[in-house]
Amino acid sequence: MSETTSNKAPVMLKCEGLTRTYSEGPQDLTVLDTLDLQVHAGERVAIVGSSGSGKTTLLNLLGGLDRPTEGSVVIADQPLGGLSESALGRFRNRYIGFVYQFHHLLAEFTAVENAALPLIIRGQAKKMAEQRAMQILSRVGMQDRADHKPGELSGGERQRVAIARALVTDPSLVLMDEPTGNLDQTTAATILALMDELARESACAFVIVTHDTGLAGHQDRMMKLDGGKLVQQP
Repeated sequence: MSETTSNKAPVMLKCEGLTRTYSEGPQDLTVLDTLDLQVHAGERVAIVGSSGSGKTTLLNLLGGLDRPTEGSVVIADQPLGGLSESALGRFRNRYIGFVYQFHHLLAEFTAVENAALPLIIRGQAKKMAEQRAMQILSRVGMQDRADHKPGELSGGERQRVAIARALVTDPSLVLMDEPTGNLDQTTAATILALMDELARESACAFVIVTHDTGLAGHQDRMMKLDGGKLVQQP
């Protein structure tokens, strides 16, 4: 997405003055310091930074998995701060897809059951949910492993199932923490192509935390988290 196009698209994610402070013994530790970010529909933003810079903390705040000390997060015109925990859970299920650095698949469920879970939680019939999950698993090259449980899959295969789970609900925003860390080059390229397609055709917005400079450079914008603030990278 070009800068001109992104400026015309509606804002999908906006955070202002985002601050997260932790109490560490006698001294408070501020990980994020009055951080601002705006992401348009269909835009893909990569966030890089050194280990411990707060990248995962930022993703957790953007997705409503953690509450900021100060500041606000607004997704699809909905301020997250005003939602109860139950309402926030329903909102996440409707609008947000997550890809965690560690896949967090349920060990007792097969790949297709894991991928279908967000739809089942939403109330969709299991058969329909699994049909949709199979479509997405096919897109990430996992259709032949759909009946295998996580313990029977490699790390890269588990990550692909996690990506399918994040995309199965057709979210408006996808938050990714090192999404290609366990993937070989060919599979990573397939995931990148799928992200491009979703951004272009469904106006899905992506925020991707990564150490992979190739992945970061492929996105519309790259920003560095440094000193608790985001700095635009050339």
